[in-house]
This record gives sequence, C-alpha cells and structure tokens, in this order.
Amino acid sequence: MTEMTSLTQRSSGLVQRRTEASRSAAEKDRTPGQEDHDEPRRGDELEDDDTGDSKETRLTLMEEVLLLGLKDREGYTSFWNDCISSGLRGCMLIELALRGRLQLEACGMRRKSLLARKVICKSDAPTGDVLLDEALKHIKDTQPPETVQSWIELLSGETWNPLKLHYQLRNVRERLAKNLVEKGVLTTEKQNFLLFDMTTHPLTNNTIKQRLIKKVQEAVLDKWVNDPHRMDKRMLALIFLAHSSDVLENAFAPLLDDQYDLAMKRVRQLLELEPEGESIKSNTNELLWAVIAAFTK
Repeated sequence: MTEMTSLTQRSSGLVQRRTEASRSAAEKDRTPGQEDHDEPRRGDELEDDDTGDSKETRLTLMEEVLLLGLKDREGYTSFWNDCISSGLRGCMLIELALRGRLQLEACGMRRKSLLARKVICKSDAPTGDVLLDEALKHIKDTQPPETVQSWIELLSGETWNPLKLHYQLRNVRERLAKNLVEKGVLTTEKQNFLLFDMTTHPLTNNTIKQRLIKKVQEAVLDKWVNDPHRMDKRMLALIFLAHSSDVLENAFAPLLDDQYDLAMKRVRQLLELEPEGESIKSNTNELLWAVIAAFTK
C-alpha cells in the first residue's frame, strides 16, 4: 500500500475522516454509556492464547484483516485489492505460531536469515478452525520443510510449480466470511452484477467492527508504547498484516487530521524496523518476524 495518495484523494479522505468522526461523536451523544459496552474486555487482550474464548466474540487474525477490508454495506473487498490474498496466508502462519503449532527451525552454528529458515510443525493438535487445520496439515506433511516465503506463495496458489498447486487453500475469503456470519458479525446476500450473481456478506454487527477499529487506533495512539516487544504480539501482527493486505487505511479513515498523521507516522516506525534484529530480542516470536520480513523485504 502506498502511504501517500494524490492531493485530491487525500483531500477527500480528510473530509471523510471529519465526517465519520462527527458522526461517531453524534452517536455517542445519542447513546450515553455505549462506550462502556464497546470497550474490549480483558479476555480479548490475551496473546499466545488457545485457552478458551472470552465472553466477547473472538476473531482470528485472518477474520480481523478481512473484516477491516470488507465494505460495510456492499459486503465484499475492493476489486482493486490484490494484496489481501497473500496477507491472509501470512495471518494463518502467525496465528498458528501464536497458538504454539508452528516454529522456525533452529539457527545452528551458522546463523541463517529468517527467510532462509524452514517452518517446522511444533504440534499438530487441532485448532478448531478448519482453515488453520488445513494449513497445519500441509505444513506437517511436507518434507523437506519449506520457508515462510514459500508457504505464503504455496497456500495462496502463487507458484509456478504445477506439482505444488494442491497446497493452495481455495475460497479463503468466502470461507472466512462464512465464519463471520456464524459469529453474527456479517450476513449473507446475493447481488446481481449484470453478467453474474455474487454472494456478498454485508456487516450486520457494527459493534464488533467498531471495537476492532478502535483497538487498532488505540494501539498507535493512546496506548502507543514505542517498543514492539512491549506490544501485544497479536496486535503487532495485525498492524503489519493489515498494512500488507492494504486494509489498514480503513481503520484510520475516521480519524481527524492530526490523529491520522500521528497514526501513520507510528506505523511507518514499525515498518522501518529490522526483522532480523528484532527476532533475537527477548519475549519475541521468530516466526512472526519471519512473516513480517517476507512482506517488508
């Protein structure tokens, strides 16, 4: 995603941000106490979690990225977005790593770069998510192991090797949307586009999406800690992968000008980090940084 659009596009974006911010303020005035309901509960802040659900609707990284990219009323992602497919596969690898299913191979005496190290199955215990389990099975069954970059390409079908096309996870966006329908976030409709009918998934639970947007905004504004290793790993991954999937701008659109500029400045600080150096620090997840390296190299 280019960080600066044309002057005309930027100007219209500023108007949109002001309008949406004003609308949000008006809605708060009409429904006092709403913000208490919208606040994420402590259970949502858990990272490296696979220990049961909180009372709030829990979303995977893939579902969060897709939800940020979906148009609320139309119920589909932008036709011009060609980044989200690989971004969702990166989400899967990080989600499996945070749940203790995957890790990078050991460095050895001669330290390999993150992108040269193979992805190893640490545990093949089912996650309860069909897409995650499908990806995990591919990785577990593949010998010799593949790198993070290779798995992103294989799982998204972007490979020139016809013998490896069976690794592609098909209809990922549609399957994730159906997950969100089951969780009560989206609904299902049919729309006619002249020559064909398309299944769409408009937003039906705005509270959950607004909570997600607020969480992303706060991570780079009110709760900014200026240290990626003090950030929640899941949120750190979400910011990087939403950016790589070209949907992060959607979370910042409602912000006023100064907030928007500050948020983008801090995102750029994260994008300028060196994954190799960050991956050797304490309290880190090497596979997370390997995925980040694959998208920022």
